[in-house]
Amino acid sequence: MSAEAEETAHDTVEAAVRAQLAKAFGGVRGIIEAAVPTIAFTLSWIFTEDLKLSLIISISLAVVLLVVRIVQRSTPQFVINSLIGIAIGAFFASRTGDAKDYFLPGILYNGAYMVAMLLSIVTRWPVVGFLIGSVTGDPTGWHKDPGIVKLCTRLTWLLMLPCAVRVAVQGPVYLFGGGDEAVAALGFAKIAMGWPLQVAALAAMLWVLGRGRTPIKSPVAPA
Repeated sequence: MSAEAEETAHDTVEAAVRAQLAKAFGGVRGIIEAAVPTIAFTLSWIFTEDLKLSLIISISLAVVLLVVRIVQRSTPQFVINSLIGIAIGAFFASRTGDAKDYFLPGILYNGAYMVAMLLSIVTRWPVVGFLIGSVTGDPTGWHKDPGIVKLCTRLTWLLMLPCAVRVAVQGPVYLFGGGDEAVAALGFAKIAMGWPLQVAALAAMLWVLGRGRTPIKSPVAPA
């Protein structure tokens, strides 16, 4: 759909952001596809303490999920994202021989994402604002409206919160935990604080969006 068509379909900022957020989440199937490889790795490690076998099972399941997506001709985006994360985690763990390093890339990713969103808020260029830009066809035009900047700042805080919680909980477990208990705790935390937290943040964002109707202003063409 073109930017003009999207703008016609969404005449308010709130409607546009809701539509873009819906695209960013993989629905129930995306939630399951993201969780299954992690569950498999954690359970395999707990029962076998065989790092290589646990990594093979985790990666194999992710590949199977990807093949199913391709065969069904549905978007493989969410499975590919998950597979990349799993592959990086597997690389870290296989290099160090420590199973808990499987979870390190996810912690680092959330930390980087949190810092990036916080910087966008501090500089008054909240990342959610660029969702508006993707609809209007003007990546930065939304920044001229203080009301839209304020709305997008609130939404960016909500989007950042799950990342901050994950780092705050999983970081200490990774740094100070050891043995099977740390791996099990990290696996449980990653699942419990993955999509459930993201869905909760999405629900809060939709609640905020449901309270207002800010008109989308098309970029003014130069004379």
